Amino acid sequence: MTKFKTIFMGTPDFAVPALKTIHQIGHQVCLVVTQPDRPRGRGRRMSAPPVKTAAEDLGLPVIQPESVKSPDFYKTMAGLQPDLFVVVAFGHILPRRVLEIAPMGAINLHASLLPKYRGPAPIHWAIINGETQTGVTSMLMDAGLDTGEILLAEKTPVRATDTAGSLHDRLAHLSSFLLADTLGGFAAGSIRPQAQDHGQATYAPMLKKSDGCIDWSKPAEFLERFVRGMSPWPCAYTYWGSKRINIFLSGVRPMAEPRPPGTVLASFSDELRVATGKEALAIEELQLASGRRMHIHDFLKGALIAPGTVLG
Repeated sequence: MTKFKTIFMGTPDFAVPALKTIHQIGHQVCLVVTQPDRPRGRGRRMSAPPVKTAAEDLGLPVIQPESVKSPDFYKTMAGLQPDLFVVVAFGHILPRRVLEIAPMGAINLHASLLPKYRGPAPIHWAIINGETQTGVTSMLMDAGLDTGEILLAEKTPVRATDTAGSLHDRLAHLSSFLLADTLGGFAAGSIRPQAQDHGQATYAPMLKKSDGCIDWSKPAEFLERFVRGMSPWPCAYTYWGSKRINIFLSGVRPMAEPRPPGTVLASFSDELRVATGKEALAIEELQLASGRRMHIHDFLKGALIAPGTVLG
């Protein structure tokens, strides 16, 4: 099989399986490009991106540019004379002049079945919106946001128990196989790029911590998906007085009679059932600020939220 001289660009955990695959199947990774180290966690200690750690473990050279638009970055890329770029969750849109450096272009892996869910948070929104199927797409990058020609796609069901975390891990694993197939098809000349139907495109906007705030007026069926789609980050949450409650898992339950959304309902002794815009939501796994994540049974042993209490 033809081996390509590649420059790999990626940042988070999602990109690591693809980097390992391209290295394992024998393509020359002459450089790995990732974002700069950032402060993370409660201690705000500087931490390396997962791709940097993986690249160093593989013995690959790494750079961490502050900007992909600088003359120095362009000079570095051009000087290496790569056959192609492989880009997975890098976090930057590459300028056209950079894309044109590699004669075979830039292959990007995206965690949705394009043109649906273009943008930075396709996994979260697929769960929140109740999709029953998603997948990974390989495409040729252009100057737009996930608008390039499609090369291959691989589908997977969205399970009723999937969280953003579990679906992320499954799609990351799937992406590594899709990348191998895409590079093999490129080498064999068997892939014919297909233009996206832009009229069918949807967008998956970036999420921030405040987006996890629960709107109890929404139906319980939606909120159950919302909780899973926000888990483990940015995490769905509500307030019990001044205390923030992070919610990781929940379930839909019947509501005997209408109560204002957010009202804690009288229910079984080991259950915390809350009124919503339609039916009730049973909180199954939660965490108080600075506390540990726990099952509702354990939480209720040490805390009582009385029926009639309004959360939010």
